[in-house]
Amino acid sequence: MYNRIDVPTSGEETFTNYARWRLLVNDGGRHTWHYLQTDEECAEWPQNTVDKFWLGLETNVPKLPRAKDAFEAAKNGYTFYKHLQSDDGHWSGEYGGPMFLLPGLVISSYISGMSFKDAERREMIRYLINRAHPEDGGWGIHIEGHSTVFGTALNYVSLRLLGMSPDHPVCTKARGTLHKLGGACAIPAWGKFWLSLLNVYDWAGNNPVPPELWLLPEWLPFHPSKWWIHTRAVYIPMSYLYGLRVKAPEDDLILSLREELYPQDFYSIDWPAQRNNISKADLYSPHSMLFDMIAVILSSYELCSIPPLRRAALDKAYKLVVMDDENTSYQTLAPVGKMFNLVARVYTEGRSSDAWRLHEEKTCRLYLWDIGFIAQAVCETGLAEMEENRTSLLKALEWLEGGQMVEDPKWYKEAYRHRTKGAWGFSTREQGYTVSDCTGEGLKATIYLQNLDFTPNFISEERLCWAVDTLLSLQNPNGGFASYELVRGPHWLELLNPAEVFGDIMTEYCYPECTTSVITSLSIFRKHIPHYRSKDIETTIHKAINYLHTAQKPTGGWVGSWGICFTYATMFACESLALVGETYENSVYSRRACEFLLGKQKEDGGWGESYKSCEQAAWVEHANTQIVQTCWAAMALMYAGYPRAEPIEKAVKLVMSRQLDDGSWPQEAIEGIFNKTCAISYPNFKFSFPIWMLGKAHWYLKKLRGESVPEGAGEVVVRHRREKPGMDEARAKVKANGIYANGNGVNGNGNGVHGNGNGVNGY
Repeated sequence: MYNRIDVPTSGEETFTNYARWRLLVNDGGRHTWHYLQTDEECAEWPQNTVDKFWLGLETNVPKLPRAKDAFEAAKNGYTFYKHLQSDDGHWSGEYGGPMFLLPGLVISSYISGMSFKDAERREMIRYLINRAHPEDGGWGIHIEGHSTVFGTALNYVSLRLLGMSPDHPVCTKARGTLHKLGGACAIPAWGKFWLSLLNVYDWAGNNPVPPELWLLPEWLPFHPSKWWIHTRAVYIPMSYLYGLRVKAPEDDLILSLREELYPQDFYSIDWPAQRNNISKADLYSPHSMLFDMIAVILSSYELCSIPPLRRAALDKAYKLVVMDDENTSYQTLAPVGKMFNLVARVYTEGRSSDAWRLHEEKTCRLYLWDIGFIAQAVCETGLAEMEENRTSLLKALEWLEGGQMVEDPKWYKEAYRHRTKGAWGFSTREQGYTVSDCTGEGLKATIYLQNLDFTPNFISEERLCWAVDTLLSLQNPNGGFASYELVRGPHWLELLNPAEVFGDIMTEYCYPECTTSVITSLSIFRKHIPHYRSKDIETTIHKAINYLHTAQKPTGGWVGSWGICFTYATMFACESLALVGETYENSVYSRRACEFLLGKQKEDGGWGESYKSCEQAAWVEHANTQIVQTCWAAMALMYAGYPRAEPIEKAVKLVMSRQLDDGSWPQEAIEGIFNKTCAISYPNFKFSFPIWMLGKAHWYLKKLRGESVPEGAGEVVVRHRREKPGMDEARAKVKANGIYANGNGVNGNGNGVHGNGNGVNGY
C-alpha cells in the first residue's frame, strides 16, 4: 500500500522541513498537522508560537527579567504559558509516552485503506527511530521503559508498513532484539490480536474473545458490562473481529513480515501452543488458573460454536460498536478502541462508508486536565487579578462552558453508560465520557473563574448543579470515587485479566486522586451555592474523607494511579484534608503525610520519584530531582499547613533555578501513569504546577515569616454566587481596557486557529 522510503540511519536531523509544518485547530478542537508545499503557502499561513514550540523550534518569545522572588517567577511562567493558549481558550500538548498507540494507528490504517502523506510517514518513522532503546534498539511499553516484545514487534511492524526497508540498520537491530526476546510468538495478548488482524500471526494463537459473552445474562457478576470502561470499550470490537477472524489480505509486505518477525519458520509454528507464550520482559500480570481454565473451555467451544448463536452475538457486538461511535461522534473513548472500531466498521460497511470518513476525521483529544489546573493555579496565586491575564482567563472560562456535557448519551442504557449530564471529561463535550476527577476539576475551575469580578456567570447555576448531581451519583459504598463509573463488578474479576502487561483493568477501583477531586470541588461548591443539596454534599464529603483516611499507606503517603506517584496523590489528599479542617497541627493523617514527604526530600531541595513506584506501590527514587514532583510535594506541605519554612524555601529555590529566560521550564522525566505499568506524558504539567506552587509559596512563606500580606493572598475566597454581566458584556469591558489589543498571548501572538500538538517532532 505504501511505497518504500529511503531515510537516514539516524533521527538526529529532521526528515522534513519543519518550517513548513502548521497546526490547524478547528471543528471544536480537532488538531491536524499540515505540511505546506510552496513558499507562497507558507507566506499566506505563517508559523506561530504554538507551531514552533511543539515542533521544538526556536519560538522567539522575548526573554523576561530574571525573577527576584517566587511570585515574579510564577508571573513569568504564566506570561510564557499564555503564548501556548489556543484561540478557543484551551491548552493542549503532545500526550505521548505509550509506545503501542502509534502502531495501532498504522496497522489499522493499513488494513482499512487509510493513507498517510509522505511527510507524515517520514516524521512518524523519525519518531520511532528516536524512541528506540539506545542500547538494544527495541521499544518498550512506554518511552522510558525497557525493551519488550509488545513494543518491539509492534513498532517494527509500523516502520515496515510506513516504508522502511528491512535492511535499514534500525530494523536490523530491532529485529535482532525481537528474536532474542522470543520473537513475535511471545508477544502479549493485545499484540497477538493486532498481528492477527494484519495476517502475520495466526488467529489460532489467540486465547478466545467470543462475542457470545455479550449475550450472557446481565445479572452475572462477570458480564462484560461490569468490566472497567476502558477494557469494555476495547473488547467490544475485539470480540466482533475475533468472531469473524478478520484479517488483511496477503500481499508481498505481509508475506515478508511473516519471515521477519519470527526466529523460526512461520509455517511450522504450533499456533495453539503460543496462546500463553508471553515474554518475561513483558509479563506484569500473569494469567490466573481460573483464566487459563476458562480459556481452555472457550477454545473447545470455538471448535463447535453454534452458528445462530454466533450470528446473534456478532450482531449484538456490532451494535455496541456503532453505539459507541455515535455516542462519541466517532472519537470513542481512547485510541486502542477507536482503531478496533475503525477496522470493524470498514470490514462491515466498506471504505466508501460514512463510518470510514468520520473515523478519519475525528480524534480524541485531552483538554480539561490542563485548563482546569492552570485556571486554579492562576486564581489561587493572585495572578488572576492582573489585568494582562484577563483575556486569557475569559477564554479559558469560555472553553469550560463549551466543554461541559449538557445531556446524557444518545445510547445511554443500551450502551451500558453512566450519566454524563453536567460532567466534564478528558476531551470535549462531543466525545462525551464522564470522568469523576475531570468533572471535579472542571467544576472547581469554573467556580474560581466565575468568582472573579471581571468574569460573567457564563455557566449557569443550574448547570453547576448538574455537575454536582453527577458527582454525587458516582460515590461508591466505601466512600471512594472511581474514574468513569461506579464500581460495577467484584474485584475478583481481576483473575480474568487477559492483558498480561497491565494491572487492575477488569473493573473500576476507587482512587485517592479521583476521590480528592470530588471532595475539593464539592467543598468549594457549597461555599458558592450553599442551598443546593447541602445535606447530601456533607454526607458525601464525610464518607469520602473516611475513605481517604483508610487509603493512606502506613508510611504516610497515598499511591497515585494516574500520576507518579506518591507525590501526586499526596498533594491532592492534603488539599482535601485541609478543606475539612485537617492540617499538620491537628490531624494525624496530615502530619504523617508531611513527615513522609519530608523524608524523601533530596539534598538540593527537590523530590524525584520513578514511574516504578506505580508498578510496585512503593516509593522508588528517581536518579534526578524532578520539577513537577517537587511542586507537588511542596504544595502538599502548604495545603497541610506545615509550619516550618525551610523545606518549602529549598523547593522554591530549586524550581526557580531551573526556570528558563523566557519563563518556561525544560521537559524532564515522564509525569503520568495508567494501569500500573504504562507511563504517559503530561507536558503541560511543567508549566501549571510550577506556576501554582511558586505563586502559592510566595504568600505562604511571607505568612510564616510574619510579614504583612493582603487578605486572602495565596488562596481563593469563594463568595456566594451573585448576578453578573453576560459574556459579551464582559468581553466588551475587557476590550475597552485595551486587554485584547496588547498582544498578551491569546490574540497577540497570531495563534488564530492554531493550538497544539506534536507527533511530528522526534524528541
